[in-house]
Amino acid sequence: MSPLPWFFLAALLALGAAAGGAQAGALEDGVAAFKRGDEETAVTNFRQAASEGSARAQYLLGMMYAYGQLVETDNAKAAHWFTLAADQGLAKAQQELGYIYSEGLGVAEDDQKAVQLYRLAAAQGEAEAQFSLGEAYRTGEGVAEDEAEAVKWFALAAVQGDMIAQNNLGAMYENGRGVAVDDVAAAKWYRRAAEQGLANAQHNLGMMYDGGRGVAQDHVEAVKWYRRAAAQADVIGQNNLGVLYGNGEGVAQNLVEALKWFLLARELGHQSAGDNIEVVSRLLTPQDVVRAKTLAHQWLRKRPE
Repeated sequence: MSPLPWFFLAALLALGAAAGGAQAGALEDGVAAFKRGDEETAVTNFRQAASEGSARAQYLLGMMYAYGQLVETDNAKAAHWFTLAADQGLAKAQQELGYIYSEGLGVAEDDQKAVQLYRLAAAQGEAEAQFSLGEAYRTGEGVAEDEAEAVKWFALAAVQGDMIAQNNLGAMYENGRGVAVDDVAAAKWYRRAAEQGLANAQHNLGMMYDGGRGVAQDHVEAVKWYRRAAAQADVIGQNNLGVLYGNGEGVAQNLVEALKWFLLARELGHQSAGDNIEVVSRLLTPQDVVRAKTLAHQWLRKRPE
């Protein structure tokens, strides 16, 4: 489940399966109360609408309990309200309930039940559920592993703009998993996800430019995308950016900067950055090594959360 921003409240009123008069009124009153800062009244109205059968209000209560918004976190209650909304056919509730079953949050873990729910939501065009179903087929969790089916569902989510599905679809094309190898298609889908800010896709696109796969080789572009990934604490982006600084490809050679990025990559968990640190450190003065460590420390203090 993705982090819960409160802008979803406005979108909630546009969800399908709209409730009848009294239910809709209580839900809308709850949203209005929340917007004016009256959280107690908002919760009361949401409960009223949910108890009267509003699938949208039931979904909202499920989200509130799942994320601890306006109420204490309670996975069992989240599952209860998601179930009521899912039984009415609300796709977003089916997706969230599927996630709850896949993780065993407030219910017994059941990957097959999760897949059933993802499939119901995916059939209604819910992009997150299409991605989740594709991931189930990719990993074989709750369903027989089938990479061609994974590609199918990733593609359906990707065309709706789901950036993780776009990145996964790019990887399937790059590696020939469930589909013929196609570097051009891989670069296309990596780019769509990268432009939405997904760090993993940014370093993947950087690697396509670095190696000239699916795009014309362009180290300047590779630096650009590695830098964007590195800024988000992506260790592959950081390590690869260090390599280009060390080699002077796409950017002026700067061994201090290279060492800084290798140090950051190692600190954040890159397995082979240590070898690069050893090589570059031998080419620098002790003073420059200290400088690189200082720069890395300063970056860590300001790192994105």
